[in-house]
Amino acid sequence: MLFANIAVLGEDFLVRENMYVGTKGNRIAYVGETKPEGNFGERYDGAGKLLMPGLVNAHGHAPMTLLRGYAEGLPLQSWLNERVFPFEARLTEEDVYFGALLAYAEQLRFGVTASADMYFFGEAMARAVLESGVRANLCLSVTCFDGRAFTELPVYKETCELLSRHPNDPESRLQVDACLHAEYTSTPKVAAGVGRFAVENGLRVHVHLSETQREHEECRQRHGCTPAKYLEGTGLFDAPGIAAHCVYCEEEDRQILRRHGISAACNPISNLKLASGILDAPAMLAAGVNLCLGTDGAASNNNLNLFEDMKALALLPKALEGDAAVLSAKEALRAATRGGALALGREDCGAVRQGCKADLIVLDMDKPWATPAFGREAQLVYSAQGSDVVLTMVDGRVLYRDGDWLSIDVQQVKEQVEKRARHIASEVGK
Repeated sequence: MLFANIAVLGEDFLVRENMYVGTKGNRIAYVGETKPEGNFGERYDGAGKLLMPGLVNAHGHAPMTLLRGYAEGLPLQSWLNERVFPFEARLTEEDVYFGALLAYAEQLRFGVTASADMYFFGEAMARAVLESGVRANLCLSVTCFDGRAFTELPVYKETCELLSRHPNDPESRLQVDACLHAEYTSTPKVAAGVGRFAVENGLRVHVHLSETQREHEECRQRHGCTPAKYLEGTGLFDAPGIAAHCVYCEEEDRQILRRHGISAACNPISNLKLASGILDAPAMLAAGVNLCLGTDGAASNNNLNLFEDMKALALLPKALEGDAAVLSAKEALRAATRGGALALGREDCGAVRQGCKADLIVLDMDKPWATPAFGREAQLVYSAQGSDVVLTMVDGRVLYRDGDWLSIDVQQVKEQVEKRARHIASEVGK
């Protein structure tokens, strides 16, 4: 496809007008100011439009669309133990499949081309990824409260089987990561086992970290140190990856993340909704930590519109520090795109650059809230809406365009999720 005469958010996070971007196969083959030679297939008229890298949701639980609106007005521990865990205990593989498909449909509509998802029933999620055409890093949540080793847990066997069926390949849209749910839902033996497994198999890791003050301080009481220091000691961070939330990380924690190549995934709206707190994004950046952005699950957000989270990421530090200049629009855009791609280990994603994967989105900028067109970069963060997305391309394939999903039967998926969610809620009795 050749995008012609279109505004483009470049890899330097500056917008340039009247550009040409051509894709061939699953790669960006041309970026320039003049029309390229050769055949790029369909010509897309970019008048009034803007092309940018697809957004990356660096921390989510896709099947939790089934719990959207189900657990409201509760702090994290009550939210988990009283509502979420009882509901999730009744989920079937097909429930997870349809819940994930609905999440991927929603994310495509809002310009999300890749995500890092932590959940269970990995093969059902893999099926949803492969059928929908999205890009995703999947990991199976590991919890353990007894003396077993990681290799003795059913999730170890399931992760091995998932890897066997879907071996990690740089060209694949689907990657498998290692996972530890959190410090407070596991043991040192299990955390160490997950770390060894990740290193031995060349996997990335994904973990919840310092999401609440209670979690942070109770870890200090149990282990005499913060969650980041504790997990470093177990060897979990011997592999690079993603630490989600990081709300209560201290300076030593940030240095640990930087040293081990662990990206900090900020989930501002979920953390606000559960009254968990606010990640210190400027401090993360100052420490040299790769900052990325996530929605968390739809049960705690309640949507997967990453444009909203990007705006919240940019605004919250300004209010906290009393400084309107802190955390620029460019830094927010980077966190939502390139920062997320790097967090997923996708070095060739997250930028409009020749040779990168063609994970691209187009926004309709001919809107009242996009007029006048001063400061396009800031406009993308503070004015743009997820609903402005009119085209979403993943791996060179258009998956959403002008109100139509081209890889997902959205009506069928909505009906399935509604039916399944209602049935489980009736079983739980709440």
